[in-house]
Amino acid sequence: MLRSVIGRTRSAIIGLLLLLATWRNNDSCDGLQYQPLEVYANGDDCALILNGPGRTNVFDYTYNLLRGSFPATGSQACITYDAVNRAYIEARKRINVAQPKTKIWRPEDLATVGELLLDISVNLAQTYGLSYGEVEKSLPLIDTSKTLIREVCPTFLSNVECRAGKYRRNDGLCTNLQNPSWGATLSPFQRLMSPRFADGLTAPRISVTGRDLPLSRVVSRTMHPDEGYHDHAGTVMVIAWGQFMDHDYTLTGTPLDPLNRNDPEECCHRPPHLKNPYCNEIHIPEDDYFYRLFGVKCMDFVRAFPAVRPGCRLGSRVPFNLLTGVLDGNTVYGITESFARKLRSGYGGLLRMNPVFSEYGLQDLLPLKLDIPDEGCTRPNRSMYCFEAGEIRVNEQLVLTCMHTLMAREHNRIAKTLIQINPHWDDETLYQEARRIVIAEIQHITYNEFLPILLGKDVMEKFGLLLEKNGYWDGYDENVNPSVIDAFAAAAFRFGHSLLPTAVERWSKAHKFIASKRLSDLIRRPFDLYRAGVFDEYIMGLMNQVAQAMDDSITQEVTNHLFKKAGAKFGLDLVSFNMQRGREFGIPSYMEYRKYCGLPWADSFDDLQGSMPNETIRRYSSIFEHPADVDLWSGGVSERPLPGSMLGPTFACVIATQFSYSRRGDRFWYELPNQPSSFTLDQLNEIRKVKLARVICDNTDLIDTIQIYPMVLPDHEINPRVPCRSGVLPSMDLSKWAEFPAAQYVSSLAGNYQPYGK
Repeated sequence: MLRSVIGRTRSAIIGLLLLLATWRNNDSCDGLQYQPLEVYANGDDCALILNGPGRTNVFDYTYNLLRGSFPATGSQACITYDAVNRAYIEARKRINVAQPKTKIWRPEDLATVGELLLDISVNLAQTYGLSYGEVEKSLPLIDTSKTLIREVCPTFLSNVECRAGKYRRNDGLCTNLQNPSWGATLSPFQRLMSPRFADGLTAPRISVTGRDLPLSRVVSRTMHPDEGYHDHAGTVMVIAWGQFMDHDYTLTGTPLDPLNRNDPEECCHRPPHLKNPYCNEIHIPEDDYFYRLFGVKCMDFVRAFPAVRPGCRLGSRVPFNLLTGVLDGNTVYGITESFARKLRSGYGGLLRMNPVFSEYGLQDLLPLKLDIPDEGCTRPNRSMYCFEAGEIRVNEQLVLTCMHTLMAREHNRIAKTLIQINPHWDDETLYQEARRIVIAEIQHITYNEFLPILLGKDVMEKFGLLLEKNGYWDGYDENVNPSVIDAFAAAAFRFGHSLLPTAVERWSKAHKFIASKRLSDLIRRPFDLYRAGVFDEYIMGLMNQVAQAMDDSITQEVTNHLFKKAGAKFGLDLVSFNMQRGREFGIPSYMEYRKYCGLPWADSFDDLQGSMPNETIRRYSSIFEHPADVDLWSGGVSERPLPGSMLGPTFACVIATQFSYSRRGDRFWYELPNQPSSFTLDQLNEIRKVKLARVICDNTDLIDTIQIYPMVLPDHEINPRVPCRSGVLPSMDLSKWAEFPAAQYVSSLAGNYQPYGK
């Protein structure tokens, strides 16, 4: 009896305190209504018990006083649910939280919830004097479903019902049945290490000395000049496939300009009171060798939106990914069900295409981008349109547009063959089965051709990335989160920026050079593809043009001329963007990742000798105070490559870790047995025949000879050119997908089905 009276008294006093505090600080109430007392009464439980010296605030003081136990001077402290609610009410006064009327959450809507959770986390960290470790490890343990936070927590992050099925969802939800949001769109990037925010919660990384790091542009111009070395084995196709993979994996949610959602919000030329709060401009020093010629002192740059963790948990800032963490072909199919339907023709399982060259008997191009035509596109006039595909950056550079076109054509080629084999299948079945096969092809080519060149066999073996030659691979692990690693997205998988050529070449079907165009002239301008036959010439160029070396030299096409407007003499600096993004993500330094990957720590720049060229080390020592300050992207591209690999050990470690997660954490992985989505063994063996060279042969018009591995320069002995029609490049036999005995369809297939393409 006495206990219940004390409980009611405690609840009443706390409720009264909260009510008075709300009225005192917010006369207009800002739309907040007073909550009934039972909302604040959460029993005797602490939301979080902290070890160490007792820490408290006024609400917890009242709570503990009424409870008859006050641990403020003991070895533990209690953060109550009431204190979390108080921080929530304070945050709601400052932050207008979006409440979408539909189930579709836009990135900017979700960001408002992320801001609220971050504000609450900062409030609690300051009130209780939380340590760095407590912010990272303890704060996320609070069950926010027992607090007022539940009012604004998006349902798609907490109430997802999953059923095992044959086809994966576009949004990546339910890739893991126990943890539905793992690897899904709008979920946070995962971290291999705790972030290094200057204030432990949100401020971009600074030097270990406590001072500022050198400006991003200073690192770019000092460490990454354009010295134009070339690699003598990898072709530009490595870059093309790598960027295609990158855009299957990662797109950071950031504020975009409201007009065409193309560029970052304008920051540099606005007075402070009109700036977007996400602005984090890149400052250009006055003595810059290039930008001072044009009076440029600042580049627009915005921070990433803060994520909402599953269950709306608290903690330090973490950005979120707009794409999915598994290789699922969203470059081809999109990440929402509604957009995926928009990309479809509605019959025969086909994707919409543009038959612009049908009168010449040539294959289709991607459809026109008619809604928001300027998004990701620099149009010379209003009658010219860019292309539409599953990923919005399809027009970012012409080489990438070519890869999108190739795989969209491959989908339609497979769908057309499947309807010959299974004429009773409807549009939905044909689409989903073709999609399932194309995703398997993308996974197979990535692990069978791309990663061996990038990482080398030793690294692939160490991280369990080697594909099975026969039978199934039963390596799915429901405890592995396939979500994208922050250091992979913001640094390691940007390795390809080092390989970019100054110009992109076109070659003839006879493997002769035709012409080239500056890379900066092809960024957001894919219009060359509207000329008949040019698509094949660019594909030939990708296979015959050598890539630049994997080193610290970066072409000026992207360090001075990125996204250059028509007629302009300068653009933006991609390397500065890489540095700025890594710092605002709170990504630990290159040195800390070396340590994580089992490599020796360096206390002085001399300790880096052997890891990278001496001149590179000397330049680092001229701008950084300590080796532990060097940015991960910069240090990663500067490392000497491992034997048989394009990458140094640190980037190889981070990238191999991501691809390991993407394979082991994907319930729909193409090699798996005993899943509703599993292929039969006969079908799996057909997928194993797939090579990028075969895909190119089947989806171009004029190409009839090709090297077996297009990401490597042709070589008479180890990588010879062979005819597309030769048995060296076998096609998948899609009759293995026949739903009934093949004999039933022999007559209907006669003269139609061509298992060997060209």
